[in-house]
Amino acid sequence: MFAPNPCLCKRGVELLDGTNDGEAGGSGPKRRPRLSQTLVDDLRRRIEAGTLVAGARLPTEGQLEAQFGVSRTVVREAVAELRAAGLVTPMQGKGVFVAEQPFALSVPLTPSEARNIPQTLEMLEFRIAVETEAAAIAAYRRSAEEEDAIRTANARMAERIEAGEPTADSDFAFHVAIATATSNRFFTEVLGRFGPRAIPRSQFPTLPGANDPQYMLAVLAEHEHILDAIADQEPEAARAAMRQHLVGSQRRYRQLAR
Repeated sequence: MFAPNPCLCKRGVELLDGTNDGEAGGSGPKRRPRLSQTLVDDLRRRIEAGTLVAGARLPTEGQLEAQFGVSRTVVREAVAELRAAGLVTPMQGKGVFVAEQPFALSVPLTPSEARNIPQTLEMLEFRIAVETEAAAIAAYRRSAEEEDAIRTANARMAERIEAGEPTADSDFAFHVAIATATSNRFFTEVLGRFGPRAIPRSQFPTLPGANDPQYMLAVLAEHEHILDAIADQEPEAARAAMRQHLVGSQRRYRQLAR
């Protein structure tokens, strides 16, 4: 069995959708939504309604602070969540822009793809539980050679994107390289049982935009955040980056289940 993260015991049970046990209903008191979530919901509505179109620049941090009466930290948390959901893309020195949306609000799926949605969400839930800790352990234990292997896997994925080729295999190789860097065979054995089908888009071949270059570059950027944290041997940053990456994927595929 995997040892529980002792940090979670101090904070209370944390659910996989980003809420904690006090927010999940039951007898505990209801908490007001986080300020960053209020901002996320507002911007998401604008994007989905077409008020903010693909390619449009988001208001600056200062403008959002003034408009919503929140701190810069709250604004940055909201933008990070939108980025994880694939809704926006930051451009160095230029700002944050609305991304091309790979998943339409109403997407015609084949019967086989529709049946795959519950299984895909279960897989992502499992991966969040396992791979966030794997990333943290890899950051602590990785050797120089293992770091190079993770970097090489991500570089191969970048090459596939540039060539317009399928990326599920190279994406999976990146995650396996991280599991290997834990020096714990159970992480690699678990991922090995699933193979590339652990990558959600491999299960949805007809989904519009699932291999869109802009979307894939956003995925690649998320990988780079994970890689940077592992290279810097920052376990908490690696855990957070992996969680953000997988939770963003989980949210995108939940949208298909609505």
